[in-house]
Amino acid sequence: MNKVILMGRLTKDPELRYTTNNNTAVCSFTLAVDKGFAKQGEERQADFIPIVAWDKLADFCSKYFAKGRQVAIVGRIQTRTWDDNEGKKHYVTEVVANEAYFADSKRNDGPEKPQSQQPAQSSDGFYPLEEDDELPF
Repeated sequence: MNKVILMGRLTKDPELRYTTNNNTAVCSFTLAVDKGFAKQGEERQADFIPIVAWDKLADFCSKYFAKGRQVAIVGRIQTRTWDDNEGKKHYVTEVVANEAYFADSKRNDGPEKPQSQQPAQSSDGFYPLEEDDELPF
């Protein structure tokens, strides 16, 4: 089974290209994925994983993902090799994305509700109900 699930931040804006033979969209970007542990007094380390998305997913990633955005990727690991013009062999390991999701909080891109319409949020993340409010179930 070849399945990988990653969550991290984009190191730069995605790069969208199209194949020459059939004009298929391909989007590539690098995901900085925290290693999840750090020794006392040391900075947290990250792995930088190359990601490739194809077709409609490539269009989605190039349109909505940007540098610094936290995303989750589901895909498979792919290894490939090629020879350059000088005959030197190159190796690459990358993740081919099958699914892509936003993993950070929603940005304030749209219009916000006026403050008078927004209920006050308590420190535990819940909104208080008015005494006359009915429960939704």
